[in-house]
Formats: sequence, structure tokens, C-alpha cells
Amino acid sequence: MSVALQVSDVRAQYGDLEILKGVDLEVPFGEVHVLMGPNGSGKSTLCHVLMGKDEYEATGSALVGGTEVMGLPVDERARLGLFEAFQYPVEVPGVSLDDLIDEMGEVRDDAGFAARVESASDLLDMARFRERAVNGGLSGGEKKRSEMFQMAISQPKVAILDEIDSGLDIDAVREVAHLVEELRSDDLGVLIITHYSRILRYMKPDKIHVMVAGKVVKTGGPEIAAELEASGYVEMQAGEATLAAPEVATPFDV
Repeated sequence: MSVALQVSDVRAQYGDLEILKGVDLEVPFGEVHVLMGPNGSGKSTLCHVLMGKDEYEATGSALVGGTEVMGLPVDERARLGLFEAFQYPVEVPGVSLDDLIDEMGEVRDDAGFAARVESASDLLDMARFRERAVNGGLSGGEKKRSEMFQMAISQPKVAILDEIDSGLDIDAVREVAHLVEELRSDDLGVLIITHYSRILRYMKPDKIHVMVAGKVVKTGGPEIAAELEASGYVEMQAGEATLAAPEVATPFDV
């Protein structure tokens, strides 16, 4: 199976603070992977670096469908197939969801775009939200549903879902998990970033990667979630204690 996302020796620092210390991971097409780790371990920093947030000094390689994206502007990364669902989706007053969809259609110039919009709208029950401002007055679960809708119609190669379960009640977590499973595709690789295992009760990730102190220290199957439920991150943090002093989370690593 070909690789949707290949991250090799990615390092990043914010000012004098070194956050990522050589991250390596792969997400094949057709698979859903989960990146877990304690607060301040660098999970969201990895997301920001992959998306091109320029507050960081970053090195290393990140291939999206075989194309290098490190060093490219954010819009070029998006055009190459990289998509981010935000931890806290922002409201965009004065811009309806349909306005946003129209802009997406112009950029893609895709003959099948309109049909895909209607199909995804029906699948995710989005018709009642499309004339409203983007994320305007929506609950946390509704905002995440809207982002899944945008993901479905943009057809990325790689979707990074940053803390997709953040701020959601148990019913919304279950719903979002089911939506991710619904949108699985042989043409898509998904990386979910979280520090809670609760969302994994409602989905079947192919692999789990555990990040501690800026590095991926363990990769395996869903059984890793059970290990973390039993012992937390304490043992893994202890095993990595020689790598670096305890980290301080930056404002961009929450």
C-alpha cells in the first residue's frame, strides 16, 4: 500500500525551545492512524509544522502522496492534498458555508465537485447549516461535523484531525468517530491527534503512535490504547527521561 504521509526526521523549535526532536512516522493510504501523547509532547506542534505555520524553525522531510511539502506556503500544501481539521474551529461571520464551498469549487475546478458536495451534504446531514455563517452558533459537535463535510468535498490525500474530540460530550465523540470511519477511503490517509483514548472506543485505528518529549517512542496496534488506559504516559515518559528535560508547552502546542 502506498504512503499518503511520510514524515522523516522532522525537528522544530520555537525561539530557543526545541520541541520536535526527530519525528518519524508513516500513514498509508486507506488507513487511520492516531498520534497520542501527554500535553506538551509536541503533537500539535507537529500538526502546525506540517501545515506550514511559520512561527517555527523546522527541518526534515514531509511527503504528501510522494511530494515534499516542507518549505512550501500553506496554500500550496493544501493544493497538494493536505487538510487540517482544527482543534477549535473558528466562526467566520458574514461568510456562509455555501460561500466557502463555492470558493473551494473555483480553486479545484473539478467537474465532479458539485455532485460530491450534494452527496456529502446528504451523508452528513449538512443542508440545514449551509446557508449559515461558517461555524456560526454551532455546537462543538456540529463544528466538527462541518469540518468532516469540508474534508469530504475537498478530497485531500492526507487529513490531520487535531484534537478532533476536544470539548465534545460523549455522544458527539461517538458521532465524530463514526464520521471518520464513514469517510475512510483508499485515496485518503488520516492522522488523528489526541491525548485521550475515549474516541478509540468507537473506531478502529490501524495504528497508534505515541509521542513523548518530541519524538515518537512507540508504534503499534489498538492494544496500545489499552496500555495507556492502564498506566498512562508515566512509564513511557520515564523511558524517555534521558532524551531531554521536561518540556514547557508553547501557546501553539495545546
